[in-house]
Amino acid sequence: MRLQIRLLLFSLLFINLSLSAQITERERPKEWNQLVKGARFIDRFLPMQGKVLSADTWGVKGVVPRYIDNGIEDRIWSYWGGNIKKGEDGKFHLFVCGWLEASPKGHAEWPNSFVFNAVSDNRTGPFKVRNMIGKGHNPEVYQLKDGRYVLYVIDGRYVTDDLNGKWEYGKFEFNARDRRIIEGLSNLSFAQREDGSYLMVCRGGGIWISQDGLSEYSQLTDKRVYPDVDGRFEDPVIWRDNVQYHMVVNDWLGRIAFYLRSKDGVNWVTDPGEAYTPGIAIHEDGRVEDWFKFERLKVYQDEYGRAVQANFAVIDALKPQDKPFDNHSSKNISIPLNSGLLLTILDEKPITATTKTIRLKVKAEKGFNPQTDMDMSSLRFGASEEVNYGRGSKVLKTESDGDDLIITFDGKGNGITKDEFAPKLIGKYKNGKMLYGYARLPYVDYIEPILSACAPAFIVSGKGLTGRIEVQNFGQVASHKASVKIEYKKEGKLISVASAAVPILKPYEKTELQFSCKNGFEKGEKYDFMVTIYSGKKVLSTFNLTLSPLQ
Repeated sequence: MRLQIRLLLFSLLFINLSLSAQITERERPKEWNQLVKGARFIDRFLPMQGKVLSADTWGVKGVVPRYIDNGIEDRIWSYWGGNIKKGEDGKFHLFVCGWLEASPKGHAEWPNSFVFNAVSDNRTGPFKVRNMIGKGHNPEVYQLKDGRYVLYVIDGRYVTDDLNGKWEYGKFEFNARDRRIIEGLSNLSFAQREDGSYLMVCRGGGIWISQDGLSEYSQLTDKRVYPDVDGRFEDPVIWRDNVQYHMVVNDWLGRIAFYLRSKDGVNWVTDPGEAYTPGIAIHEDGRVEDWFKFERLKVYQDEYGRAVQANFAVIDALKPQDKPFDNHSSKNISIPLNSGLLLTILDEKPITATTKTIRLKVKAEKGFNPQTDMDMSSLRFGASEEVNYGRGSKVLKTESDGDDLIITFDGKGNGITKDEFAPKLIGKYKNGKMLYGYARLPYVDYIEPILSACAPAFIVSGKGLTGRIEVQNFGQVASHKASVKIEYKKEGKLISVASAAVPILKPYEKTELQFSCKNGFEKGEKYDFMVTIYSGKKVLSTFNLTLSPLQ
């Protein structure tokens, strides 16, 4: 009896230790309590869809009964990750990974995952495996400008001309460009730019660019772009719509995700509030599928690039508790998203604090009539920093424009500054449900040059100390005249080393600049350098690094 009690106590202690190793409570900023409905990304999740509600399946009490026809699940495989592409065959293809549920290591078998092509007649499911592609974990599929598909997996990729065809395995090439690779190159996510090039974010939050999505990926950032808060970040997902770039990254230890936005995919702002947390898998009748963890978010996009569905890898218990031949497992689920409204700002002049009125056109869509469906008194428009907290510009009047609606807002309180790139609308439909949308500013350049430097190299010769530095344009348009400045930090001050003019560079073109400088360095000593590229007084990019100029 005493032995049984000891074993029970040991078991409870192990569970508590395992739980504490996978969960920590993150304190939310107090100002988040003031956020209105529509401010948080989590507000966009809609009720799950399914037709087969069943308890005849695996899982703890909190996840049964559930929609077993939502996403993909069975008793043979434990599924994880994956995103969806609609094929030329009219089917929805979910590229998901998995391992045998009966594997001796249980969930810890994930490094030996296989990648499957699973298909469905709709994007919600049920998805059924059509074929096994090969080994790999955490897949993400995207399509190149030439029509080929690339299927990323950790430490590799597959390429095909046909979603249902043969996939060829290979490796990506990465060029860190003298930068530290943040937390390694895993859990990558990709977004296509307007010219067919691809932006990529790695697990650690570094931003990379490839000219065609398959050729070498070059790193631009020297630090993570994630929010500057305590978090164990992973699972970034990135996408671009008709307005801006979006990113969601998960703090797996705190079980809270964050939402970021960007004009160019390189420089990011973090919006307040939770992007997602456990508890978002809700049915229309209020029933909750209480999954222990939501990870590996991927999104399905409409023709405007808007995220209309989220797909998650979910598990019903602590990962170490998922053993072979037990009642625990994992699957992929689909949750619809509120895609937001299609908005166009009609004013051509810059919007400032003194702007009298703002004219905004709301586009009609299937199932949405802007002239009859919106509660006008609830609408607020302006900078996210304002409307997310219930402030912003209010409606003055409306007028019809065919099926669309033009709304004139009082410019007072819009909060739009020179750094704004995507003002936001928040409000309600007449049925009380939340609405939101983002708009581009007509006077803002959304496609600009992106100049980035490598580390300077120093050379001692009879002419003194000289050097060279490489600068490349990763933008989609030609650059303007610019300059690069090299400095190092000493006792809290920046000491100028050298500067050089940067010629006009075509997209993806690079140049090597020569410079001379005074030899004020100690041999073998390391210095903290900062390389800054300017266009006039505007800072285009900075690169911080530590190196020894004199070896």
